Amino acid sequence: MVRMFFRHDVSDYDSWRKVYDSIDADRPSAGVTGHAVYRGTDDGNDVTGWHDFGTAEQAQAFAASPLLHDAMKNAGVVGAPQIWFTTPA
Repeated sequence: MVRMFFRHDVSDYDSWRKVYDSIDADRPSAGVTGHAVYRGTDDGNDVTGWHDFGTAEQAQAFAASPLLHDAMKNAGVVGAPQIWFTTPA
């Protein structure tokens, strides 16, 4: 199992969330087996989340996918996201 974490600022969380939720049906075909989103306690537009995958290749492909990059662009992501990959320890 590989967990991809992401963190980025968004211009408006509610607008971002609508776009994030709009690709729910696409996540399984991209290899996503689970996901969650969190908001900063001091800044609700500071978003951190994770997606689980079976393999590192699936996680890296999703991170590089046009689906994800188009969604981030349309959702109002501000600046470049931080993305990193982990495995259970």
